[in-house]
Amino acid sequence: MHRWEVTLDAVYARRGWFLQQWRIAPMSRIQTVDTVRGPLEQRFRLATVTVTTASAKGPVRIDGLDHERAEELVRKLTAVTQATDGDAT
Repeated sequence: MHRWEVTLDAVYARRGWFLQQWRIAPMSRIQTVDTVRGPLEQRFRLATVTVTTASAKGPVRIDGLDHERAEELVRKLTAVTQATDGDAT
């Protein structure tokens, strides 16, 4: 099972069926947003979005997105995090 949601405040991701993991990455803590498309993902027009923060738990991953949706998500996260950085200064 894999669910995710992006709001103006944070990126939320839940994965797992038996052992569930719930991760929250506040927009103000996001350092990088990356897209990865391995050979299989390219074949099926999918992508993985990785949201990196300073957390010791590692990045938040959103797997199996349509590659166009992944690009849209990266643009949105980049815009929101840049706006958040502007508010902090």
